[in-house]
Amino acid sequence: MNIRYHIDLTSEEHAELGRLLSGGKCAARRLKRAQILLAADAGSGDEAIERTLAVSGSTIYRTKRRFAECGLEAALSEEPRPGAERKLTGKEEALLIATACTKPPLGRSRWTLELLADEMIKLTEHEDLSRETIRRRLVENDLKPWRKDMWCIPQVDAEYVACMEDVLDLYNEAPNPERPVVCFDESPTQLIGEVREPIPAKPGQLERFDCEYRRNGTINLFVFLDAHQQSLDHTAAFLAANQSFCLPRCAPALAQGEGHRPAHREGLCPMHARAMRCSLSESRENPGRA
Repeated sequence: MNIRYHIDLTSEEHAELGRLLSGGKCAARRLKRAQILLAADAGSGDEAIERTLAVSGSTIYRTKRRFAECGLEAALSEEPRPGAERKLTGKEEALLIATACTKPPLGRSRWTLELLADEMIKLTEHEDLSRETIRRRLVENDLKPWRKDMWCIPQVDAEYVACMEDVLDLYNEAPNPERPVVCFDESPTQLIGEVREPIPAKPGQLERFDCEYRRNGTINLFVFLDAHQQSLDHTAAFLAANQSFCLPRCAPALAQGEGHRPAHREGLCPMHARAMRCSLSESRENPGRA
């Protein structure tokens, strides 16, 4: 440390350091370097800065040197650190991603970090790979091969497209109060009763209920919706006035047993697949008509 660097801040740099110290959140090291530069600009010696700011002489030296050589931002920022080289090359990382997206080995339901590490050792020249190396590469590529998501995977063919267009054309028609578009769906629901009386909530304590429960059977919950009316009150009024039309259409679902969903076109949402164009006058005159 034979070279002594002199700090002479401009008015703009002085103002910027003042704003940095007075407002917002910032890294502690960055704030400490700003204090070193302001103290050095005010004429304080290295020994005084060490005592006042509780920093080492090497930190003061490096901060001054980087300011003199590279400017204010370089003096406030961290110096780049080389660190260890990545263990997997770009090609090997691509191989890892491709492997994680394939089916797991026979007898395994999913890939684990250990399985992927063992597989990469077989496919590459690495003699050892840690699970942490595999985990970091998967995180960087937003991959979680041990998780699955249930999804409706449609079979997109000519029949599917025809059904889709039929439903979309129906929804695209102008609303007609005499011929509403009514959608319905059903869901099996389990009825559960309490074995012991729950303890009511009170200040500082949530409501408590016992883990044991009584099974009271199951029911089918049917939901009807007027596609052109967003108000639930309107839908409820429609159901009240047209029970003779809606209830017979629930019979096929009930006939197939509790909890069993009637067959529908694979890939189409059940509620959309059952969009019905009905005439209120016809439903009142002939309640049993499908």
